[in-house]
Amino acid sequence: MTARKKMLAAVMAGGALVFPTVALADVFSVGVDPAGLAPACPADCVVLAKVTGYQAKSGTTKGPMIVPQSGRIVAWSITLGKPTAEQRKFFEEDSGLGEATANFTVLRAKKKLMSSVVQQGPTVKLTKYFGKTVQFPLTRTISVKKGQVIALTTPSWVPVMAVKQPNSTSWRASRGKGKCEDTTGKDYSQTTIGTTVQYRCLYRGVQLLYGVTIVSNPTAAAP
Repeated sequence: MTARKKMLAAVMAGGALVFPTVALADVFSVGVDPAGLAPACPADCVVLAKVTGYQAKSGTTKGPMIVPQSGRIVAWSITLGKPTAEQRKFFEEDSGLGEATANFTVLRAKKKLMSSVVQQGPTVKLTKYFGKTVQFPLTRTISVKKGQVIALTTPSWVPVMAVKQPNSTSWRASRGKGKCEDTTGKDYSQTTIGTTVQYRCLYRGVQLLYGVTIVSNPTAAAP
């Protein structure tokens, strides 16, 4: 028997071959499956405008936009209503909001409903995707940590609301006390990393149709 065969036989006699551990990662989504949820436009066309918002509760699910595992965001998705030409003119021209745009925002929640911007996704023009669910892969992935919140930001407007949902479904907006019904046109969207505002305003019966895809940081598996 050669020396190599003797060595292999000794290892086998010891009980088992030993293999290196394998680093494993999960791919998962943060957000609500839009299947069966119709955006409000064009039938009852209400939109998200000049604000950052996140889903606080979806039915009995609390905190659906809280990240369960640290990792990197590799794509984000959005389901859009299809406004009529008249509705588009109202938002784009009459209201002075311009073209529909949006991006996702990573928030760090603090006390008293305060949240600060940790990361910001790229802003996308959305008009040509009206009436569709679309996913945007990121050319540069974005780090996210467990417990952070994924919000949706629009400095203009976006038809992303499913209305007439149960009161147990609700979302929060980046507006402080006394500003929940502000219709003056002020821009409340959070677009600068490091800024902190209060998400005081809670709106019930509405589902925001957006989400992100995350690849978790790898963890060592058992041998």
